[in-house]
Amino acid sequence: MHILVAGGAGYIGSTTAAELLRAGHEVTVYDTLERGHRAASPAGARLVVGSIADDRRLRATLAQAKPDAVIHCAAYIEAGESMRDPGAFFANNVAGTVTLLNAMVDAGVERMVFSSSAGVYGEPQTLPIPEDHPINPVNVYGETKALVERILRWYGERRGLRWVALRYFNAAGATPARGEDHDPESHLIPLVLEVPLGKREAITIFGADYPTRDGTCVRDYVHILDLAQAHQLAVSQCDRGGGVFNLGNGAGFTNLEVVESVRRVTGHPVPVVPADRRPGDPAELVASAEHARATLGWAPRFTDIDSIIATAWEWRQAHPRGFDAPVMD
Repeated sequence: MHILVAGGAGYIGSTTAAELLRAGHEVTVYDTLERGHRAASPAGARLVVGSIADDRRLRATLAQAKPDAVIHCAAYIEAGESMRDPGAFFANNVAGTVTLLNAMVDAGVERMVFSSSAGVYGEPQTLPIPEDHPINPVNVYGETKALVERILRWYGERRGLRWVALRYFNAAGATPARGEDHDPESHLIPLVLEVPLGKREAITIFGADYPTRDGTCVRDYVHILDLAQAHQLAVSQCDRGGGVFNLGNGAGFTNLEVVESVRRVTGHPVPVVPADRRPGDPAELVASAEHARATLGWAPRFTDIDSIIATAWEWRQAHPRGFDAPVMD
């Protein structure tokens, strides 16, 4: 198949694009490079620099590429930023997606795999969280993902779109060629790894009084290679009824367990500075991914935190300046 990956120069999108190429697909990467990296786009893909809000650019790209499906990873992702600048998130994540969908439908591209988020759930009422859990996002980022899922349902009903939404929990890890390089960085694992890299003296942990086994937040981490595999499976699922799927390990790790893992993997002591809770941080977020296992045939290969962090550490050591250095596929 020929697959267009919107946001294919970002952390998850570029890894997915690379894995699609390895599976024998043709790939077009469509990315503004505003938050992605030119070097992350795999060498075997055609890179088109453009925004999902640019209707003319989108339509020209779709007319030339004639993709069989679109994988949409082109959202802004930082929850804290979404609360400071909601307009930018609604404009890009929601209005931009509508522009993309209209261009797809008019070009006869009927399959979309959408990168959604566990952020649609908000405060969990049950654990692990199933797909039929109530939708109640607590930040603008999660709200944009929930809105797009509703939009997809209407495009499916009224315009014949065949779609799958993948609700990620915490994407983590790296491949030898690709890892996390956000500016600013907000995710725990790359921030903790900055301590053994000598970029910070200690890691701040927000909240030590949660009702968890060590008082710190519990999160479900899923490796980017496992996410890439799920995207490939989801393209085929578009023709088998589509649907919504959680992607996670089904087991969570506390913030302090992540720090302990980094200590084991790197051999560095990693001092911890305790801080007050951050508003809106649930005590525990863990996925029930049984639906993805049973329907997509998906099973995560990286299930323990040490193996996930070891891949991230390998990439950070080889790329201390992130994507400033060339990427070798």
